[in-house]
Amino acid sequence: MPKGVGKIKIRLPRTVKRGQVIAVKALITHPMETGFRKNKKTKKKIPAYYINDVSVFYGGRLVTHSDWTIAVSTNPFITFYLKADKTAPLKIVWKDNKGGVFEKTVQIIPR
Repeated sequence: MPKGVGKIKIRLPRTVKRGQVIAVKALITHPMETGFRKNKKTKKKIPAYYINDVSVFYGGRLVTHSDWTIAVSTNPFITFYLKADKTAPLKIVWKDNKGGVFEKTVQIIPR
């Protein structure tokens, strides 16, 4: 596994009001190899290695899910919107085509 794969940075607004719709931004570290590129030195194809499943849970409930393909860029950046109606954990889980499963949880605390 390449260095740094599986890291994610999640950004939330500094302050969140109860019931507010907030933008959640996440940057996932992953090479997202298509399987079509060749190594410049060896001329051999670089094997496909990409995120193929992303799920987001808020308070233990699935709020969004997406299936990805090789068409997503290296180190994908995602933004989604969520109604912050309770104090609860927000968990992002992503899986890759080589069986890697990664997750990160942050706490949303509306005021």
